Amino acid sequence: MRILVTGGGTGGHIYPALAFIRYVQKIQPDSEFLYVGTHRGLENKIVPETGISFKTIKIQGFKRKLSLDNIKTVQLFLESIKRSKEILREFKPDVVIGTGGYVSGSVVYAAARMKIPTIVHEQNSVPGMTNKFLSRFADRVGICFPDAAQYFPESKTVLVGNPRAQEVVTSGKSEVLEQYGLLPDIPTVLIFGGSQGALKINQAVIQALPKFSQKDYQVLYASGDRYYNEIKEKFDVEKINRNLSLQPYIKNMTDVMANVDLLIGRAGATSIAELTALGLPAILIPSPYVTNDHQTKNAQSLVNAGAVKMIPDADLTGESLIDAVDEIMNDSEKREAMAKASRQEGIPDAAERLWSLVNEIVR
Repeated sequence: MRILVTGGGTGGHIYPALAFIRYVQKIQPDSEFLYVGTHRGLENKIVPETGISFKTIKIQGFKRKLSLDNIKTVQLFLESIKRSKEILREFKPDVVIGTGGYVSGSVVYAAARMKIPTIVHEQNSVPGMTNKFLSRFADRVGICFPDAAQYFPESKTVLVGNPRAQEVVTSGKSEVLEQYGLLPDIPTVLIFGGSQGALKINQAVIQALPKFSQKDYQVLYASGDRYYNEIKEKFDVEKINRNLSLQPYIKNMTDVMANVDLLIGRAGATSIAELTALGLPAILIPSPYVTNDHQTKNAQSLVNAGAVKMIPDADLTGESLIDAVDEIMNDSEKREAMAKASRQEGIPDAAERLWSLVNEIVR
C-alpha cells in the first residue's frame, strides 16, 4: 500500500504520524510512505532523520485578527493546493492521512478533491481550525478523546486513539532509573515540561527542592536545556541529590515512564496518550499558551475519570506542587486507584485501530 502522511508545526502532529508509519512498516513491510510537511516546521528537522521520503509545501496560518498577512495566507493556500496535487499525482497514494497543522489542510483537501481516500486524525479533545475544515471533505475522522466527537460529522467519526500509545505500551519494568543515579525499587516521581522545558514548572521545582530532598520517594526532573544550568546551581548549593536527579533531557522517555509511579507535566495529547497507555497517575499542568486552551480540556477529561489531578498554571507554586505530590505518593491506595482509572482511559491498540480505518476506506 502507498500511504501519504501529512502533518506538522508541532510534535503533537508529527510523532503520532511517525508512530503509525512505524507500525505499518512492521506489519506490512512492502508499504511505501511519503511524508509531506513544510520547509519551516519542526517536521523538516525530525522526519528526514527517520529515512522516510519527505517533501515540502509552502503555507502559513491565518491570523486570528484582521491582517494583511491573511491575504498572503489565502494566496499561499491556493498555491499549496496546486503543489499538493502535483505531489499526489507523482506519488499516487492509496490513502492520505492528515494529522493536523496547516500543511495537512492543503494536502488532505487536494486529495479529497482528487477522490483519493482521506483520513483526518485529531489528537486533542478540542480540534483545531484545520481539522474542523477538513472534516467536511475527508472520508473518516479518527479521534483520541470521546469529547472531540461533537465537533465532527457523526457518520465519519471513529474513536481510534493516538498511535504513540501503542508504541509505549510495549515498554516494561527495567533498571533504567539507575542511568540517572536513582534506585529502581524506590517510588519515583517524573517531572518534565517538554523538550524545551517550562518556566513555571521550573520555578515551582526550584522552590520545592529542599522539601523534595526530605521525602521517602525520589524525583527525576527533566528541566529542558534552557533551564538546566539555573537549577543545577540550586542543586549544588543545597547539596541535595540523594533522592533527586536533574537532567536537561531524557532520550529514553518511554522506558523511564514505564518505571515511575507518578508523572508531572503539561497536558499535550501525546503525553496523555502515553501515560494512559501505561496506566500512570499524573499531575497535569496545562499550558496556557495553546490554541483554544485545549490542554485544559484534555486534562479535564482525565480529572473527570479520576486518573489525574490538575493544577492550573497560574496556581502552580513549590508549595502547591509538594502538596499535590504528597497527596498521591503518600497514599498507595489512591495512587493505585488513579493508575487503574488511567489504564481504563488508555487506547493501547490505537495504531491498529487507525490501520483498520485505512483498510475500511481503501478499496
